[in-house]
Amino acid sequence: MRRLQTRINTQSSEFRQYRAHNKKILAEFHQKQEAARFVRPEKDIQRLKNQNKMLPRERLELLLDPGTPFLELSSLAANMAYDGIAPSAGCITGIGVVGGREVLINASDSSVKGGAWFPLTVKKTVRALDIAIENQLPVIHLCDSAGGYLPMQSEFFADKYMAGRIFRNQTQLSRLGCKQLALVFGHCTAGGAYIPSLSDYSVIVDGTGAVFLGGPPLVKAATGEDVTVDELGGARMHTSVSGTCDYFASNEKEAIAIGREIVAQWEQKPKFNLQQESPEEPYYDPSELYGIIPDDIKKQFDMREVIARIVDGSRFSEYQPDYGNTLVCGYANVWGYKVGILGNNGVLFNDSSLKAAHFIQLCNQNHVPLVFLQNITGYMVGKDYERRGIAKDGAKMIMAQACSDVPKFTIMTNGSFGAGNYGMCGRAFDARTLFSWPNSETSVMGADQAANTLVTIKLKQLQRESIEPDPEELEAIRASVLASYENQTSAYYTSSELWDDGIIDPVDTRNALALSISASLNVPFGDPRYGVMRF
Repeated sequence: MRRLQTRINTQSSEFRQYRAHNKKILAEFHQKQEAARFVRPEKDIQRLKNQNKMLPRERLELLLDPGTPFLELSSLAANMAYDGIAPSAGCITGIGVVGGREVLINASDSSVKGGAWFPLTVKKTVRALDIAIENQLPVIHLCDSAGGYLPMQSEFFADKYMAGRIFRNQTQLSRLGCKQLALVFGHCTAGGAYIPSLSDYSVIVDGTGAVFLGGPPLVKAATGEDVTVDELGGARMHTSVSGTCDYFASNEKEAIAIGREIVAQWEQKPKFNLQQESPEEPYYDPSELYGIIPDDIKKQFDMREVIARIVDGSRFSEYQPDYGNTLVCGYANVWGYKVGILGNNGVLFNDSSLKAAHFIQLCNQNHVPLVFLQNITGYMVGKDYERRGIAKDGAKMIMAQACSDVPKFTIMTNGSFGAGNYGMCGRAFDARTLFSWPNSETSVMGADQAANTLVTIKLKQLQRESIEPDPEELEAIRASVLASYENQTSAYYTSSELWDDGIIDPVDTRNALALSISASLNVPFGDPRYGVMRF
């Protein structure tokens, strides 16, 4: 496999200008992420200490194997929701290693409103369990939640992908033979009681852990019965009377130690035998990505320069290098794992769409996972392209991509607009993981295009009504659209709403992909089977 030759001049003023711009964006990202992970009101930290509880990330550190990576998911979920009162949506999810086994972690963050479930907490938890199902990963639940955030109950309770989906997913994991362990550090009330109850193993901490469908106040109101927390659902009662929990722990450290011992007994299934080579660091420094990504979303860059800083040895076997030039396709290795990469180098035309469809089929036939590097303005529009069948050629690409049986992984490197988002495996198309770079933007079209479109529509409406256009009204329409886009197209909004699995620093892309690929190998790849393509 040949090494890519860079055309980047790291001494150029352009490189330095882009790097300064992206460093500023990265500083903001790291500050936001640090705050979401660690900054809490002192009274909430003190409350947990008074209860002899550890902070959620302290529990996580004890649980995970020392020195192993943890791929945290959606650390900035809810960062633009609820006036900022639910950092990380009040829970921590991710893929880590416990007892030498890859597991998915789902941890309540009781330093955020007592671990109460907001609508985005539920969405984040459901997504994490979806990842566990797709990759057949065991799950460890760290339970310490006040239950649903009742003022918003209508937004998380009854619909298909709301709270019930958490328990539905637990049942599906069990059906697939994926082990589940619940470590009960705090209360599991109402629906939350089903998390340990649906797990294969559970450990409950004396004095703070409790599991019940209704707490003492509800029991008093419903039946008139006076009962304490421990009598109703404490550690001693559930491990010696009801059998709802399996192991009694005197404190949190003991609970984690028991949990690690349980996980160490779990069967380790063989992984899918994906073609692998010896891992090799990229020849080109990944930090040069900061000087490659432009300071304006409308400026183009060569995706080969990005690929060269992500893949092993910067080596890339390009497919059809002289055809469909607005899409770069080819094979490479990431931490030794063979992958097929599709990266945008412009708008998708007929030829680049057909090239994508063919390459995706080749990867499926040869059991090669797909990596999509999105920087896409969409499919080409216009009379000539419609006559050439851009819609049906784009549909072939979408059909091939959506019906793929190999695992897919998506990185939002810059812009993601229009149906190009779909063709390049956007959120709706079941990428095993989808991460965004902090500079990226996602929307149905660019802000200027949307503003101009709405102004054009308004002008036509006024013409039909024989009304003279008011320049101030048109400018107000344009300004309103631009303001809305500025707020809702950013990576922060995308991540806040869980349209991705988190924002990552570009230099971490290689590691995030490798961890995602490794997790995907717990499930055998299927044989390709496509729907009907229009020719």
